[in-house]
Amino acid sequence: MSESEELHKGLEGMLVAESALSYIDGSVGKLVYRGYDIEELARNASYEEVLHLLWHGHLPDAGEFDAFTGAITEEQSVDDTVLEALAGLAAADESPMAALRSGVSMLSASDSDDADPRDPEAALAKGRRITAKLPTLLAAYDRLRRGEDTIEPHADLSLAANFLYMLTGEEPDDAATEAMDQALVLHADHGLNASTFTAMVVASTFADMYSAVTAGVGALSGPLHGGANQDVMELFFEIEAQGADPVEYVTTKQGDEDGWRVPGYGHRVYEVKDPRARILEQRGKELTAASGDTSYYDYAKAIERFFTEEKGLAERGIAPNVDFFSGTVYHQLGIPVDMYTPIFAMSRAGGWIGHVLEYQEDNRLIRPRGRYVGPEDSEFVPLDER
Repeated sequence: MSESEELHKGLEGMLVAESALSYIDGSVGKLVYRGYDIEELARNASYEEVLHLLWHGHLPDAGEFDAFTGAITEEQSVDDTVLEALAGLAAADESPMAALRSGVSMLSASDSDDADPRDPEAALAKGRRITAKLPTLLAAYDRLRRGEDTIEPHADLSLAANFLYMLTGEEPDDAATEAMDQALVLHADHGLNASTFTAMVVASTFADMYSAVTAGVGALSGPLHGGANQDVMELFFEIEAQGADPVEYVTTKQGDEDGWRVPGYGHRVYEVKDPRARILEQRGKELTAASGDTSYYDYAKAIERFFTEEKGLAERGIAPNVDFFSGTVYHQLGIPVDMYTPIFAMSRAGGWIGHVLEYQEDNRLIRPRGRYVGPEDSEFVPLDER
């Protein structure tokens, strides 16, 4: 490659695809799915409606919604062979994110549809099966590692409600269901982020949907993409355990630990507060007020006020992202902290699948180049002469 060609490390700023699924305007904090503002969808649409929107291009009418959700309901159960494998992973104390990666890959073993991956209807069907089974798989793994029996999905519950039901053994109330559903809607898609692009790269070879989604889970497991929501809550637990003032604690931590940053703060795309953070902030406020314990929400707001008003980070384009408040919501729903990123994956799989389906409509193998900077004209020496 010519040294005069510009290097775009991490593909930053490179336009690699066109998509009608989601659009982000980071300068004003705007996110839309197929033209619909995320705030409107989060407050009015269910996760299943959003899945239909992403995969089929429009919000469903009543008949389409019933058919769509009925097809998902039929696919929610997970095969016993997968549950047995999950039990083995639980016995080995595997992390939930790693268990999810393995579990998604194993789902293909119970899929009898061996249709050509180039068939878009077959790819869609596989994507629907994966999406339907992810809440079952995740909830089952958490119960197995706690030594409890797994729970079959309830045919009359939504994906969000079913996840909470299969996790806790109790049908969630309306407030909990709405909070979980809203979180799934907010995380469903977000442009060509690392995990979405990874899924697309794999799918561009016409590997099957299980391979693409498994790859997406793998990309999301890295600390530079997923995981900040867990880190935020663990920070709040530390503050609580120390009985510390949250602002003093984080500023001291910044001074003591070189390179440490407040988790859930700043974003590669947004120059202002993440619109998803605004929505989850309000949801967290409502849930904590109802519970009578607002401490974690108060920590978040105190830290945000300090960095906004006294440090002026907002003026420098650094503000809370979706992870800063999502952990507070999940904690109020009784979800273990190491399940937060797997929930992110459970939701974002809908976006991965949508992007795969869209990209494969006009597929081209994704094959970037790299600039060679190694040695030249090396002289080979036989083994017995080295």
